[in-house]
Amino acid sequence: MRKEVIAHKDPKSPISEVFRTLRTNIQFMNANKKMKTILVTSTFPGEGKSWVASNLAVTFAQAGKKVVLIDADMRKGRQYAIFGISPTPGLSNLLSGIEEKENNITNTMADYIQETEVENLYVLSAGNIPPNPSELLVSTQMINLLEELKKVCDIIIIDGTPCELVTDSIILSRIVDSTVIVTAYKITKREALERVIKNIQNVGGNLAGVVLNRIPVSNKKYEEKYYYYGHENIGKDTQKTKNKHLDLPNQEEINKQKIMEVLNVEEQQNNITEETQKNNQGIQTEENINNINQEIPQQEIQQDAQQEQNQLENNEEKIIYLEKTNNILNQIKDYLSNEKKDLN
Repeated sequence: MRKEVIAHKDPKSPISEVFRTLRTNIQFMNANKKMKTILVTSTFPGEGKSWVASNLAVTFAQAGKKVVLIDADMRKGRQYAIFGISPTPGLSNLLSGIEEKENNITNTMADYIQETEVENLYVLSAGNIPPNPSELLVSTQMINLLEELKKVCDIIIIDGTPCELVTDSIILSRIVDSTVIVTAYKITKREALERVIKNIQNVGGNLAGVVLNRIPVSNKKYEEKYYYYGHENIGKDTQKTKNKHLDLPNQEEINKQKIMEVLNVEEQQNNITEETQKNNQGIQTEENINNINQEIPQQEIQQDAQQEQNQLENNEEKIIYLEKTNNILNQIKDYLSNEKKDLN
């Protein structure tokens, strides 16, 4: 299995959390009608539909759902390579070889659907390239296949073709419960997306939503570290577990915290200096009167000074950490604001 299946390889990563959010949104999008067949498509190749389909299927399986991922891109299927399974036989072979009898489909599809490393997740690869993929996808065999799969599994994810190149996914959108369109940041054209949405609606397809992919993220390593930090705190604090969000301070609170930390450090340093001077004066007076050789060991003074220096450095690191956090929040705010303007 390739590393691009992030939801399985790195389930605690921010990207995996995004896919879990997508899964939740799909599940509760239509509470009255339970969606079992979901088509994932795009406008053009290279926008990440196969990547989204594979990781979305993994997140459903991780939630305890029995999932079948169908690679319906018979011209250029990739799911076999992503999950490290055999490319053939697959969907094209299954649809070409079965008769229009439900019992025959049930007895036959087990020979084509393959297990994966992910528990509860099975994949039906695209198979050999047929001369008539569009006809196969709207055939009675395809409709019967989906109906039979609904009886034995909870979710069926279909990785379709790009809608602007061929009509396969437009045709499929008619016989599935809902469709997800994957777009790429600053790559997908608005006109192309609008055409795809209109074509799906024209054939009677239901649209679940649009996924914006390939969004650039600045300071990636820092954000991943910050996510793990927040995740660990949520696990330790029951109150934060209820909220499921980190309570980040606003800018005014950050500034106040910085000032208080600096004042505390300065006050500690002044107290140390005064205490050291008093001790030295007391020692000198006793030496003059009683001629007793009492000295504060230099090693202890050095250790105290080193400890205070370390504390000062830790406080400076906290200030830098809060500044970085605030910068990231401002970047996210600016990006969402720009996206809102573009949509308007």
